[in-house]
Amino acid sequence: MNKFMRIRMAFYTVLGALMAAAPALAQEVAADNASTVSSYARLAAGIGFAIAAGLGALGQGRVAAAAAEGAARNPGASGRIQILMIIGLAFIETLVIFTLVIMFAIVRPPA
Repeated sequence: MNKFMRIRMAFYTVLGALMAAAPALAQEVAADNASTVSSYARLAAGIGFAIAAGLGALGQGRVAAAAAEGAARNPGASGRIQILMIIGLAFIETLVIFTLVIMFAIVRPPA
């Protein structure tokens, strides 16, 4: 058995043990569940926005690197490459801004 198969088998074993233990760790339903849901919604929205911003930054880095490489290979086309790069960066940044807007729409301030 190779190393990848052993790691995969160990992962599924631990996952199965955790899933089997879930009913034993279950608690009674709290009377006021809204504050808990609200706090976890804020946490999930923050993590989701962090992931979107991080991946957007990686995408922007790749776009800039590809544009610089393209301009270095063909200096005559650098003007068109720069315009396409700016359009691509605008699309990537728009997706991150949409994520921010959705985060603020979902996570409302406490009443």
